[in-house]
Amino acid sequence: MKYYIIAGEASGDLHGSNLIKALRTEDTKAVIRCWGGDLMEKAGGTLAMHYKELAFMGFSEVIGNLRKIFKNISYCKEDIANFQPDVVIFIDFSGFNLRIASWAKQHGYRTNYYISPQVWASRAGRIQKIKASIDAMYVILPFEKQFYEEKYNYPVHFVGHPLLDAIDSQPDLEAEEFKKEHQLDPKKKIIALLPGSRKQEVEKMLSIMLSVGPAFPEYQFVIAGAPSLEGTFYKPFLKYAQVHYVTNQTYALLRCAYAALVTSGTATLETALFKVPQVVCYKGSWVSYQIAKRIITLKYISLVNLIMDKEVVKELIQNNLTTAALTKELKQILSGPKRDAILKDYDILEKKLGGPGASENAAKKIVASLKVTTQ
Repeated sequence: MKYYIIAGEASGDLHGSNLIKALRTEDTKAVIRCWGGDLMEKAGGTLAMHYKELAFMGFSEVIGNLRKIFKNISYCKEDIANFQPDVVIFIDFSGFNLRIASWAKQHGYRTNYYISPQVWASRAGRIQKIKASIDAMYVILPFEKQFYEEKYNYPVHFVGHPLLDAIDSQPDLEAEEFKKEHQLDPKKKIIALLPGSRKQEVEKMLSIMLSVGPAFPEYQFVIAGAPSLEGTFYKPFLKYAQVHYVTNQTYALLRCAYAALVTSGTATLETALFKVPQVVCYKGSWVSYQIAKRIITLKYISLVNLIMDKEVVKELIQNNLTTAALTKELKQILSGPKRDAILKDYDILEKKLGGPGASENAAKKIVASLKVTTQ
């Protein structure tokens, strides 16, 4: 059977690659075309468009790139029509994907969504679009099933969280080995900096993250470079003596890190699953933030706090994200009761996410549903 998968960012590329592997196991004759990244291509998908061509952060940035976005939408529709897939599978990336889903449904394509848009956070009106255009939804957060089914009478499948599998598949790496490989100080513990994957957000976040460096001379800071950004982009941020950079090795870095400063997003959950105490940071453009705070209805912005329904990790947002505040919070997670409490809550969090096998669970359900419809 033929599968067309659309992911629009680095996390989608990771989860899409694992889904592709699982689909190829369930359907040995699978032909897969995708929008994604290097990982999805390596897993066996034929790449139609790389996600780095799609990554625009915030409302103002999207508005500034509308012409390119509409051009990509037109190309995607044309490409699907030429490929004639048995199913179109969407991975998060709702602004783009819901437009394509509506068109695909109207043109008779089977539509599946793996990793729900965050409609529980904002713009709940999108749920009506989902109900109208998506044949099956596979969710990865435990509270999403209850949200969809009890509040909106829309049955969905909870398959577990794919990060558990992605992390479990990573090879063990001792901190000493990692430090030697990257010429780090063997005596200093690592504070990981995860500033995001989009150029705009990295530029905003790294400067403030690095500003705390002088207060922590006994530690070394290591930036997790995004695979979508060139190494030369990070060079201006490496002027501080105790700052280092690795690319495409976020998991290896987290496995060896003692603490982390993390831009809000999937990375907050990844950091928690590696059992690394963290401070969550977010600062967008003024326009984007003003719009966001009027439509987002959640108490928290990090997945860690949302899943636990309490403040497990500190969130410093917009004007609250200052050098002084970040320094204070980082000190509290390096030792003492705050650090101990976070690590204890991380164990509870992991249990809430269910067991391993999210990609396999989703692939089995997708292939089984296709076999039923083609009989």
